[in-house]
Amino acid sequence: MGGQGVERREILRYIGMAAVAGSFPGFSQWVFACQPNHPQAVPGPSKSDLYKPLFFSPQQYRMIEHLAEMIIPEDDTPGAKQAGVAEFIDFMVANRVPVSTSRDIRSTNDAIAAGNDAQISFIAGLDWINARSQSEFKREFMDCTTEQKNGLLEELAYKAKFQPTTEAGRSFFQMVRDYAVVGYYTTRIGLETIGYPGLQEAWASMPGCPHADDREHAKLREPRVPGVSLHS
Repeated sequence: MGGQGVERREILRYIGMAAVAGSFPGFSQWVFACQPNHPQAVPGPSKSDLYKPLFFSPQQYRMIEHLAEMIIPEDDTPGAKQAGVAEFIDFMVANRVPVSTSRDIRSTNDAIAAGNDAQISFIAGLDWINARSQSEFKREFMDCTTEQKNGLLEELAYKAKFQPTTEAGRSFFQMVRDYAVVGYYTTRIGLETIGYPGLQEAWASMPGCPHADDREHAKLREPRVPGVSLHS
């Protein structure tokens, strides 16, 4: 539904942004793939209610989760929902961390202002989607059929289907897409789909000395780790 691919240099930029959220202990599904000593969560249906939205209402959060899954659906690889993308979006919006913005960010204040804009745009955009859905189908977006939802979003995602009355919706869709892509491609799930080399390990464990029979090497001591006793 995004309408275009993602370049690797953009993914590297996204990884830097995601480091802001990587240490947050409240995530039940989304985990920053490169966070040290922070093992990847194993998403599952039983965890879906553990995360408490920081910014969006429960209804808005479910809508964000659904939109993200429509943009990055599950096929032969896990989709946005399984990767916990909605958690990432909520956290970043709540903390005023901009992912895409037309502002020229030169200072912390500029970044905060862009984050404020994102908060306003997300709420306005969700309202726009529901208003459009009410106008077209006489029901809110989440109550629509799959075909109706797809038809509405396709008018926002694909240039050939643009209409003069959907400009605000197109801007919102692009913003959701940007946040969803950042959230997805900073999880191990997302990075594995593109074969990101940073996930590869040179050794599964530290190799032992290959010269076990060398008498000189028998005198070598194990390296000390600060604060850890070799006899513990």
